[in-house]
Amino acid sequence: MKVSVIGMGAVGTEIVGLLVHMSEVTEIVAIDKLRERAEAEIWDFSHTTPFTYAKNPRLVVGEYPETAGSDIVVITAGAQLQKGQTRDDLVRVNSQILQDIIGRVEHHSPGAVVINVTNPVDVMTQVMLRASSYPRERLLSAGTLIDTARFLRILAEHVKIDPKNLYGYMLGDHGATGFIPWSLCRVCGAEVDTFCRLNGLPPVDREDIRRRTLEAGFRIFERKGNTNHGIAASVFRIIRAIECNEQSILPLGVLLKGEYGVDDLVMSVPCVVGRGGVQRILAHEFTAEEEAQFRASERHLRSLLALA
Repeated sequence: MKVSVIGMGAVGTEIVGLLVHMSEVTEIVAIDKLRERAEAEIWDFSHTTPFTYAKNPRLVVGEYPETAGSDIVVITAGAQLQKGQTRDDLVRVNSQILQDIIGRVEHHSPGAVVINVTNPVDVMTQVMLRASSYPRERLLSAGTLIDTARFLRILAEHVKIDPKNLYGYMLGDHGATGFIPWSLCRVCGAEVDTFCRLNGLPPVDREDIRRRTLEAGFRIFERKGNTNHGIAASVFRIIRAIECNEQSILPLGVLLKGEYGVDDLVMSVPCVVGRGGVQRILAHEFTAEEEAQFRASERHLRSLLALA
């Protein structure tokens, strides 16, 4: 499997660091406008390969022609969040950047699965869909997968259970209108409040957990200037699901065409992910409150898309 990473900032670099340990990866191509920095990162990673139990992938720093024939392309390039900004402030500048990038990517790898990480992630994914001929199942956003991971970690601390034994999502958009459909959440198979009641735990404060989930990335950003470990792990999770044809359910940004009553808008919803990208978009019934929250996300994303 050949994977190209466009943008070797903190997130792109960490994604490469995870990929060198993935046995299925045979070639990694890194592209960055600061070529010398990208070269240094790749040289540094090459010195880890004597210690990795993988296929010793070919590591390349290049330009877009070197990405030709990629199976997966990850896009992290674009203007980065600055202190005092929200992800939404990046719409106009990143729209122009990504329209140029997706044209170059498609020219060289029309059959690739493209995973977008650049914010605002769902809106930028739709911008690229409009500027290319990629089908929706092969051009997707990392969506609310990182938000879901943060939510499950926070909930796990409350119920004192490994987060891998919890089930739930944050959906809508990777931003202020993301919401938790509690009707779909389970702890060891039980509804959350039922689990807490039966096991001597206080009920969860749902609004507090949502607030903490939405603020988690900003708290990290304020202290170190970026968020990279969690989002890189999220992207790696998507890549693994694709390459291994897992049929895993992940909350990703995908172009909706009538699903959930939404037409022509990228939103984060539960998707079945396997070889070729998004294989199915799962249907769920929301409560009335959750439906209202989903519509709030829809309105917010449409307002941002109008700025692109």
